[in-house]
Amino acid sequence: MRRFPGPDARTVATVAALGALWLLIVLIAGRRQDLLGVAMALLCVLLATVAGVAVTAARQRDADGRPGPGGPSVHAAVEPPGVDADTLETLGDREAIRAMRDRHRRDDRSR
Repeated sequence: MRRFPGPDARTVATVAALGALWLLIVLIAGRRQDLLGVAMALLCVLLATVAGVAVTAARQRDADGRPGPGGPSVHAAVEPPGVDADTLETLGDREAIRAMRDRHRRDDRSR
């Protein structure tokens, strides 16, 4: 069964910012000074915080060069599957490295 992808960070930021703006306008225009006004003010602050975090997440994703949830990974195309640098450094033995590469090649061919 296939799952639906979650909303993009830009979408979350836009919806949260619009919600916070709407609540702020209602608070200013209505001049509520009761419990409902306090709850609306707290919800406005919460939505503004969510919008800020979502904008930061979108900027971070753009800076890292990672695509959205539906796209392929950039690192998957660059790095071949198999042995990473840490494993090679800890092994240090050329025969062990060669045997591991051969094993991974056989695994890739069998797929």
